Order: sequence, then structure tokens, then C-alpha cells
Amino acid sequence: MAKYSEKFKFKVVQDYLSGPLGYTLTAKKHGIVTSQLKRWVRSYKEFGRNGLSVKKKKQFYSVQFKLDVLNFMKQTGASYQDTAIQFKMNNLSLIANWNSKFLKEGIEGLQEKAKGRPSMSKKPKLTSKKQEKIMSREDQLERENELLRLEVAYLKKLKAFRENPDAFLEKHKQSLRSNLKKRDSD
Repeated sequence: MAKYSEKFKFKVVQDYLSGPLGYTLTAKKHGIVTSQLKRWVRSYKEFGRNGLSVKKKKQFYSVQFKLDVLNFMKQTGASYQDTAIQFKMNNLSLIANWNSKFLKEGIEGLQEKAKGRPSMSKKPKLTSKKQEKIMSREDQLERENELLRLEVAYLKKLKAFRENPDAFLEKHKQSLRSNLKKRDSD
């Protein structure tokens, strides 16, 4: 739901256009900000009553269109309001959102993303706990032993590296070279 109805916007714009009060006094009279009134008046002058209406249906814009809008704004130095009018849009905050997304994420930020929760697959995936329950006790112990062996081997290498980093690196360079020679000969 929009913050202000189309009737209210039209009433305020008509009050400004027909009355002797300026932007500031008209805005204060109706309890809105001056910049908002200026945007409404400009939209009304450009698009008529349609410029004040809130779109009921969401409009989708292509990535190329978004890039064209941002490129126009950058090349001409136009404001969000001027750019929106040039491209016959009455939602300048949409252009501001495109600009910030483009600056943060690049072109990927301008692409439409799937909304909502992803659909569930036909077969639920087994969680790791369920997989462990399915494994036999013996398989679980073998898995645990393997993980402990890997941890011990890692800690030994870490200790050796801390004691003498140069010798450790030299040793691994030699084994890497010998492995490469074996691959080349195959």
C-alpha cells in the first residue's frame, strides 16, 4: 500500500498550482516534505494524473534497459527525476535502487533474482546425521580412525614446518618435481 493515495497527491498538486502559496507553505499545510511536493508537481506536469498514480502491476525491466537508463544518467548528469521523465517512468526510487545495486554488484545486481523459497525436491536429501546412523558401527569406527590419522599427519607436518620451514619446503619441492617427471614419462 502506498503511503499517499492518488486523490491526496492530486489534491495537494492542485492546491499548489491554483493557490498563491509556494512549495514550502503548501507542503507544510498538507504535512509533507517540500521535495516530495516538487516531485509530484513535476510528475503531474509531465504525465498528467497518471504521473501521480501508483502502479498496480509490477513492471519488469530488462537488464539492457536498466543499463541504458543508468548510462543516460551518467553521461548527461541528469537527476533521478529527469532520468525517470526521459524514460517515461514515474518511480524515480527504482532508478536509485538500480544505481546502488550496479555500484555494489555490477551487472549481476541488475538481473532479476528468483524470489521466495526454493521449491522442495522430490526426494529429501539425507542429512549427515542420518547417513551416520545408516553406517554400521564398524564403518563409523573406521571413519573415525581415518580422520584421526589425517589429523595426526597434519599436526606432524605442521610441527616440522614450524621447526625448519626452509628444509620442509625444499623436501616438498623435490617430491613435487619427481612426481611431475613420472607423469611426463607416462
